[in-house]
Amino acid sequence: MESSRFLQKVKKIEIIASRLVDNFFTGGYRSVFKGQGIEFDEVREYTHGDDIRLVDWNVTSRMGVPFTKTYKEEREITLFLIIDLSASVFYGSGSISKREVESVVFAILGLSAILNNDRVGGIFFSDRIERWVPPAKGKKHVLRLINDLFSITPGGKGSDLSLALRTVCEAQKRRGICIIISDFRTSGFWNELSILARKHDCIAVKIYDPADFWFPETGAIEIEDPETGKAILAGGVFHGFNKNYKEYYERHHLEWLTECHKRGVETLEIGSSDDPGMKLYEFFQKRKNRAK
Repeated sequence: MESSRFLQKVKKIEIIASRLVDNFFTGGYRSVFKGQGIEFDEVREYTHGDDIRLVDWNVTSRMGVPFTKTYKEEREITLFLIIDLSASVFYGSGSISKREVESVVFAILGLSAILNNDRVGGIFFSDRIERWVPPAKGKKHVLRLINDLFSITPGGKGSDLSLALRTVCEAQKRRGICIIISDFRTSGFWNELSILARKHDCIAVKIYDPADFWFPETGAIEIEDPETGKAILAGGVFHGFNKNYKEYYERHHLEWLTECHKRGVETLEIGSSDDPGMKLYEFFQKRKNRAK
């Protein structure tokens, strides 16, 4: 992509995302996340009714009277965005590709976090880790992440979500929010998702295109898997192909929903013809209402 076109695209995404954040998320961002955790506050003299398990025995022995530890809810949230850059997300049957939808979702979430002075990090993956960006604060940092999303030319074509989840789990020791943005056209990641969901508040955002679940009525044509390069003849004279294609997608989709929910991972689906900002707003409003 030419430098001028690249900068223009990034700027457009920033403007759209900033408007959506201003309209929808200001003041309500923190209330939709759970489990920020607690951090140590201070040691004070024990009073009747305090939890005996929180007595600081070292201080108590030095002072001669019982002292207890107190804790407070962490004020800082770490948001970690897990972004799929496999070949399948570059596809779009219309004018907008799944990757472009990903970029808007990514920007809205990142800008929402910095408005609340939280830290944002990201991992970009295909069948390998394309780039790792440690969590940090500030608009400049988030714009760098958005730039990365557009500027990275993936070295791989496939999708290894299990590797990305395992990497995040090993690196992010403190509890935070992990949001996976992908078309989830991959497998073998459920164990890693289970482990990550036990440590963090996890949300799976599935980006889809109508062609993912509906094959057009055509004559026989050759179709190629963008991740593996394998090609097959499909459609037309092949009896029942369209029906089988749709049934396969529906089974795969139901499995995704079921397995995510079993692990306490909430799901959001955003199509290439949807308004990403409105879908995010409706999703987080529902989370906020459930938390009341």
